Amino acid sequence: MPRSLGIGGAVALAASSTAATSSIGIGLGLMAGVVGLHLPAIMLLAFLPVLAIAGGYGRLNRVAPDAGSSYRWVGAALNPWLGFLTGWVNILGTVVFMAYTTTVTGSAVIQLLGAARVHRVAGLSLSPDSTLQCTAIGMVVLIASALVAVRGLDLAARLQKYLLVFEYAVLLGFCGYGLFAGDQPFSLAWFDPFAIPSLHALAQGMVLAVFCYWGFESVFSVSEEVRDPRDASRGGFISLTVMMLLFVLAGTAFQRVLPIDELVGNGAQGLTFFGNRLAHQPLAALPLIALTFSAAASLQASVVPTARGMYAMGRDGTLGPVWTRLHPRYHTPAAGTLLITALAVALALLSLVIPTVSSLISATVNAIGIIVALYYALTAIAAAVHFRHLLRTSPVEALRAVIAPLLGATVLLAVGGYLAWSFYDSADHFELSADNGWFELLVPVVMVASGLLAAAWARWHRRSPYFTSGFAADDADLPLTAS
Repeated sequence: MPRSLGIGGAVALAASSTAATSSIGIGLGLMAGVVGLHLPAIMLLAFLPVLAIAGGYGRLNRVAPDAGSSYRWVGAALNPWLGFLTGWVNILGTVVFMAYTTTVTGSAVIQLLGAARVHRVAGLSLSPDSTLQCTAIGMVVLIASALVAVRGLDLAARLQKYLLVFEYAVLLGFCGYGLFAGDQPFSLAWFDPFAIPSLHALAQGMVLAVFCYWGFESVFSVSEEVRDPRDASRGGFISLTVMMLLFVLAGTAFQRVLPIDELVGNGAQGLTFFGNRLAHQPLAALPLIALTFSAAASLQASVVPTARGMYAMGRDGTLGPVWTRLHPRYHTPAAGTLLITALAVALALLSLVIPTVSSLISATVNAIGIIVALYYALTAIAAAVHFRHLLRTSPVEALRAVIAPLLGATVLLAVGGYLAWSFYDSADHFELSADNGWFELLVPVVMVASGLLAAAWARWHRRSPYFTSGFAADDADLPLTAS
């Protein structure tokens, strides 16, 4: 695959994967229902362990840039089974995310049509909370995004740059105006994590906030296509920091403009409602257009690193050779890109059993949040184990490469484990419902269990050399100072 991506493209890919506008537009209302008027506090609190873990990602990427990223690093530093599991749940989590974002994208398109006073098409009444309608429209966007990704990483990155500029301009304009125009009294308690109402609210709020930051690491999956591997690390850190600032700004602005009951009650249409409170049409449609662009860009930004991750697994023989087939002209993993898109489409169709978009978002985000906490933590532990020699030779570097990632991993494992237990303890029977704890817990359990079965198949049936190979670089060759 050609090295076609620079620092600008790396930032665009990481930022599009994180999808700040989508997280703000549909996630803040969900999060406010958990933590109340403490959105800025939970976003700042969740940023700390994620930033610590990002340091581990960056150090590992400088030593061994690889399309498999955490799948390769965890397998070499800890255990091949854990490494395979890390790659597997990452891929499944992203496919689930793509399926639910397909529906979110369709919902944004229908909301946009509503703003243009188009409420019926061919006699059918359009509803932005109809899972069936939203999924059908979103599938068209998903397939188009995949075809652009097949065309090449440079084209996808250029497209995402333009979309990001528009999205951020709209977010900064509306949220900045909302800080001053809102009539809800400002309080420093919004930034106090100790004022969050309960331990359960803190744990679930942390998992939801970590989900909002999820995606910065996607740039490490294209490090083999970045002209300078250090640009992948820089792109991840820059996007992560920008996300934090946007989330804190938006959380504060939303609470200045919307009472808590309106913020919670509007759910998946939170950004649309926020825009309508601050402006009249056609200006009020700008946040909705930004949300549509963000959802579409995140679909493309999700399929790109996932295809690269499966390319790496196919290259190692842990998955079939179909994932390593490159396009004869564009030299991209075209077969993998289209297969992943097909899997996301199939899963989106299965999600039709959940009747409303709001319920689908709630069930999906909680499940993926637990999975993200797990594989972030495993990657951070892998970094700490691999760079443990720095504790003796360079204590200052060890703070960033060993201690900080370990602390971040501990926090995420604690909140993810607590939330999983609370889901188990909240119900006494299984029910196919988004608010049933056993149903919400089933998704991460199935992901982990299927990963162990797939690892066993790769180990003993495919006889993949991945399970017996070592790390890509010797400890003695590691740089002791940041580049």
